[in-house]
Amino acid sequence: MKVLIVSDTHKKNDIYLNIVKLHHPDMVIHCGDAEGAEYLLTRAADCPVHIVLGNNDFFSELPRELELQIGRYKVWVTHGHNYYVSMGDENIKREAIARGADIVCFGHTHRPMVDRDKDIIAVNPGSLSYPRQENRRPSYIIMEIDRKEQVHFTIAYV
Repeated sequence: MKVLIVSDTHKKNDIYLNIVKLHHPDMVIHCGDAEGAEYLLTRAADCPVHIVLGNNDFFSELPRELELQIGRYKVWVTHGHNYYVSMGDENIKREAIARGADIVCFGHTHRPMVDRDKDIIAVNPGSLSYPRQENRRPSYIIMEIDRKEQVHFTIAYV
């Protein structure tokens, strides 16, 4: 199974549209700040698309958080701003463990990372529109679950 994980598109959807066509994922997870483009983002993918509310998704009825079962993994999805992720990922990892999650996907920082601890995997795809990491390249994550039900993450840059 291939899952495309994105965040913080902020209405600049061209890159998203291209990577959906490139990867043909089985599922898309958007970690918030779609800014009203939910319909477009959902219709562009030929698979289930799960989008959560970000701090810039004003007047949206998107869910604040989602819990998904993907293979044998319980995945908790949230934008992250309510868990102070700009200060680090310890709070969100602690909350994810308390919820019984195996993986937490979040955005908000515009910096990609995969942080594996013994109890939780924290995943942030960065931003497709306003990257803030050193190389300032738009980023996303491909999560793949292999035949042995093992999960693998690849941070990809545009």
